[in-house]
Amino acid sequence: MTIIIPAYNEAHRLPQTLTRVVAFIRSRPEALDVIVVNNNSRDGTGDVAEAFAREHACVQVLHQPVQGKGAAVRKGMLAATGDYAFICDADLAMPIEELPRFFPETLGGDYDIAIGSREVAGAQRFNEPFYRHLMGRVFNFIVRTLAVPGIQDTQCGFKALRREAAQAIFKVQRIDGFAFDVEVLAIARRWNYRIIEVGIPWYYGPGGSVNPLRDSWRMLQEVIRIRRSVRGGDYLRSEERCGCEGTGA
Repeated sequence: MTIIIPAYNEAHRLPQTLTRVVAFIRSRPEALDVIVVNNNSRDGTGDVAEAFAREHACVQVLHQPVQGKGAAVRKGMLAATGDYAFICDADLAMPIEELPRFFPETLGGDYDIAIGSREVAGAQRFNEPFYRHLMGRVFNFIVRTLAVPGIQDTQCGFKALRREAAQAIFKVQRIDGFAFDVEVLAIARRWNYRIIEVGIPWYYGPGGSVNPLRDSWRMLQEVIRIRRSVRGGDYLRSEERCGCEGTGA
C-alpha cells in the first residue's frame, strides 16, 4: 500500500507526522511506502519533506505547482505503486496506527474504494466543535442530494483505493479543490466500483488549511459542477464514448 500525504504549508507538522508514519511502517510486515506531495506550499514544506526522504528510503516527495488538495492527491495517486493507495491528511486526524482498518484482509476481501467515515458504525469523533460538525452534516446532505446519494461522509480525509481503480478514476478526475472527494466518488458510482465506508476514530485539531466559510462556498460550486458533469456524460468510460460497450470490440 502507498500512503499519499498531500501537504500545504505543513513544515511545522511534517517532521512529527512523518516520524510517526515511518515508525508505523517499520512495525508492519506489509510492504508500505509514502508519497508526500508538496502542494505549492509557501513555507518550507518541500525542504522538510526532501530532507526526511533523504534519510528514509520509504519516503518519496513530489511537487505539485497547481494549488489545491485535489491536484495534489491526483499527482500522488497517479504515481502510487502499491496495490492500494491511501490518502492520509498530514495532521493524522485519524492516527496512522488505525490504517489496518483499511487492509483488504480486515474488510473481508478486495474492494475498489474504502472511505473513512465519522458517521457509520465504529466511528468516533473527538474534540470537534459543534458548529464544524453541523456544517459538515449540512454539506453532506447537499452532496447526497446533488451528486453521491447514500454515502454518509464524503469529506473525511482518509480513503483507500485499489490501484487500478485509482489510476482509472484520477486520469479523468479534474476538480483541484477540496470537493475532489465528491468527484472521485461520483465517478466511482458511475463506473459501478465497489465503495464501502469504514468507521474510524477522528480527532479534530485547530490550524488546518480549510476556511469554513470561504471553502464551503467554493466546494458547493464544485459540487454543482460535478452534478452537471455527471448529467452531461463527462464521466463516461472510453468504451462508452466510442459506442463499443458490450459489443466485444
